[in-house]
Formats: sequence, C-alpha cells, structure tokens
Amino acid sequence: MKMMRSNTKGFTLVELMIVVAIIGILAAIAIPNFLKYQTKAKQSEAKVNLKGVYTAQLSYFAENDGYDVFSAISYEPESGARYGYDDGGTAGVIGNTGADACASGIGAVATGAFSADACANIDGDADVDHWAINDANDLRAILNDV
Repeated sequence: MKMMRSNTKGFTLVELMIVVAIIGILAAIAIPNFLKYQTKAKQSEAKVNLKGVYTAQLSYFAENDGYDVFSAISYEPESGARYGYDDGGTAGVIGNTGADACASGIGAVATGAFSADACANIDGDADVDHWAINDANDLRAILNDV
C-alpha cells in the first residue's frame, strides 16, 4: 500500500484574503492620520516665517524707533515657500505669490505697530490656511485649514 504524501505548502485563498483585509483596515486608519500630520508640518513654515518677521521688525524698531514694510526691514521668506506673506505695505504678497491673498485687510504698516499675515491652500480644498502675527508677538490662526 502506497502512502499519500500531504502537499500543504503555501497559503490558502482564505488566508490571503484575511491578510489583505487586515492591511486594508490598517491603511484606512493610518492614511488620514498621515495626511493630518503632513498638513500640520506644512503649517510650521508659516509659524516659523512669521516669527522671523517679528524678530526682524523688533530689530528694525530698535534701530529706527518704528516698524516698516518687509522691503525696508530686509525680510524675505525662504525660497520655495508654500505661503504668501503680506505686511499691508504697497509691495503686496511676497513669497509664494501664487498663494491665495490674505483677506484680513490689515491696512498699511503703522510706525507704532505692525501686523503680518501668511496665507496658503495647503491641502487642496476650498479653505485657505491663514496665520497672523502682530507687534505684541500674538501669533494666531485666523483660519486654520487643518
């Protein structure tokens, strides 16, 4: 009598379907969280650059006893900026000039105070991410798009 050898190498179709389902569930949980953290990382550009504006304005104020527009304080954001920056001066938006214009209506830069805005559409929807800083170092989200 011949013995039958069991050939049980490999996975069954059911086992493979279970693995695919588990990977799908994990992806459904992980991808939205990843996108949220990615947009938060993009927002850090606006926060860092607006703090740079604040520092440049303080330095200018110490030497000239007043605040001024970006060109006068020699401020320019890094190249490749996602955000457009507006100081209310006549130069308009600097940085990413393709970014949506800031709609705060901050007006002209006054001698005793300043305000600067950063705006961009960082996640591709209809809303614009809008941050602002003023001479009191009040960094705030006017419209948080996250």
